[in-house]
Amino acid sequence: MLLISDANILIDMESGDLLERLFQLPIRIAIPDILYREEIEPGTPGLELIGLCLLEITGEYVAYAVNLLKKYGKGPSHNDYLALALAKQEGCPLLTGDKQLRKVALSEEVSTMGTIWLLRTMVEHNIVTVQQTLDAIEKMRTAGRRLPWSEAERILLNLL
Repeated sequence: MLLISDANILIDMESGDLLERLFQLPIRIAIPDILYREEIEPGTPGLELIGLCLLEITGEYVAYAVNLLKKYGKGPSHNDYLALALAKQEGCPLLTGDKQLRKVALSEEVSTMGTIWLLRTMVEHNIVTVQQTLDAIEKMRTAGRRLPWSEAERILLNLL
């Protein structure tokens, strides 16, 4: 299974000290190479060495991303639209926690998953415990990340 991530998901995982564990999942997580170079690599270099796949967007889908910006406006960033375009290009879901990007993805018939889904999936694959995910979301909250905290806690506690 291949999933395309936006920057927010990787930042959430880094804030929760779960970045290396994320890549232990039996799925491939990829990001547009340009998004990685511009937003991720300067602060967190070397993610491709622990499992992040960097994929190139074809010219056709770069044009698609530009058209998304024209169609839906400046809610999501240009790099967010590139992540959505790559998910569309690869025919796979988009990992994002950005509400506006989720709405656009829904309109463009691209399924989405988010941080809570990843946390639950890591528990289900015995990569982390429920307590470790609860600790991680507290770290995310402290770092100023935005999640539906009570929903996240409820979903994770139901895994006990």
